[in-house]
Amino acid sequence: MRSHYCGQVTEELLDQQVELCGWVNRRRDHGGVIFIDLRDREGLVQVVCDPDDAELFSVAEHVRGEYVLRIEGKVRSRPDGTINKKMKTGKVEILAVKVEVLSESKTPPFPINDYEEVSEETRLKFRYLDLRRPEMAERLRLRAKVTHNLRQFLEAEGFDEIETPMLTKATPEGARDYLVPSRTHEGAFFALPQSPQLFKQLLMMSGFDRYYQVVRCFRDEDLRADRQPEFTQLDIETSFMDETEVMDIVETMIRKLFSAVINVELPSPFPKMTYAEAIRDYGVDRPDLRIPLKLVDISDVLASVEFKVFSGPASDPEGRVAAMRVPGGSKLSRKNIDAYTKYVAIYGARGLAYIKVNDAAAGREGLQSPILKFLPDEAVTEIMSRTGAETGDLIFFGADKASIVNEALGALRVKVGEDLSLVESEWEPVWVVDFPMFEKNKNDCWTAIHHPFTAPSVDAATLAADPGKALSRAYDMVLNGTEVGGGSVRIHDTEMQQTVLEILGMSDEDANEKFGFLLEALKYGCPPHAGLAFGLDRLVMLMTGASSIREVIAFPKTQSAGCPLTSAPSPVSDKQLRELHIRRRAPVVTE
Repeated sequence: MRSHYCGQVTEELLDQQVELCGWVNRRRDHGGVIFIDLRDREGLVQVVCDPDDAELFSVAEHVRGEYVLRIEGKVRSRPDGTINKKMKTGKVEILAVKVEVLSESKTPPFPINDYEEVSEETRLKFRYLDLRRPEMAERLRLRAKVTHNLRQFLEAEGFDEIETPMLTKATPEGARDYLVPSRTHEGAFFALPQSPQLFKQLLMMSGFDRYYQVVRCFRDEDLRADRQPEFTQLDIETSFMDETEVMDIVETMIRKLFSAVINVELPSPFPKMTYAEAIRDYGVDRPDLRIPLKLVDISDVLASVEFKVFSGPASDPEGRVAAMRVPGGSKLSRKNIDAYTKYVAIYGARGLAYIKVNDAAAGREGLQSPILKFLPDEAVTEIMSRTGAETGDLIFFGADKASIVNEALGALRVKVGEDLSLVESEWEPVWVVDFPMFEKNKNDCWTAIHHPFTAPSVDAATLAADPGKALSRAYDMVLNGTEVGGGSVRIHDTEMQQTVLEILGMSDEDANEKFGFLLEALKYGCPPHAGLAFGLDRLVMLMTGASSIREVIAFPKTQSAGCPLTSAPSPVSDKQLRELHIRRRAPVVTE
């Protein structure tokens, strides 16, 4: 039907006959001559419809935006003064000799060629129109290039792509499972995989040595901008490789990916940081190293002051008092500070103390703050020294439970850094390592920070004796404050695996019920193995500069995990439910 794509028609085709197909991006009537901007996946080209051809012109007059056309015409140079240097096709136009309407279009619910902000609900309901926008099309095409590049690299390194089941048992990824009722096994349910974790470990036990998969995963969890009920992972697993070797190979992969797809040279090697250092300096285990701000511990300085707001958390083993110096922050108004106070309240902070440094040389007299009257001179002097505050700076303080201080100041650090244009570079990757094995939940029980199959850095006896001190052999790749990949060395012997499950409060019966097949497989010669999974959606989001992974997924779900396009999830018939051995409960009627 066509000889060329619209966006490929350049001056190299001058005086040639071409056949094009696409959508009407814009139709303009200038003094009796009709111009049509025709669009396809490769771009735009201008088509001229001359009134001398009455039949052609009559068709062109009928044409409206988003009509699908087939056009035959001759490539010619644009007249002087009409060249568009911003377009690949801006030096030429098509003099149409035939215009064929393949499909008409209603007026779209939002403009395609001159996009204006519309609700996410509307965009997702008409996603097929939203995806016509060049910005969205480019994001998905870049995603395709990313996937191709990753596959190419891994296959060259000897990895085999192997598919794992979609209908399986629950996997321990910390979220609720999407359950699928069985028609053939009454009262029983499959679970959609939260990840292929157990199956890729079984593949290592089977001797495949190097596995990867671009795989769909499902988690019924509370959604945020960077989460979806269904998402895509690049899943990797290797045998006879330790954490250093795994990190080296995937780091090389990411470095080559960025160079090939978006022409960005990431540092070599990526820096490494321990979990403890990340929490101490940045408040989070996914630090954005583009922002130079750091948290500084001052608990010891304030433990003995009379001001209980500071001394209470400073004296509490589970508390923390930290300061963060903001260069040039003294220009912030009281209104700005009040806005930041409201912001940190989201994370549980009960306030946001500060000191403005108007004149560092003047000592206490050069400082401005409502809290100064509660602090002795020696404490103020030490705070200034530790933070390195200078004239024109501002110091923010957090004082509360360590988890609240870390989360609140960690988030504030990023917000202030962006608001005051303190971002120093475009790309900053980092490996975060030496995670704790476990953390306590609200019920004072141990939970695995990664998953129950992550290997500790100590033997089973040491782990059982003091689970809270044990570090795992886990590693996360962080890019610009976003965790894009995470993995670990896995447990490969039965004793260690049973020890971990016991620490997590899992009985032998419960363990066998959930993971019996894995525990059995460990008994038959399991190789040491390690792996990692990348969030493909997050990776593409960063590479395209999108603000949400919804912008790089063709058909995403809403915040409430619904699909406006298809109206899913939707009710099913009683007949289907009976086949699945499910009975619908009648609603309770209240008078």
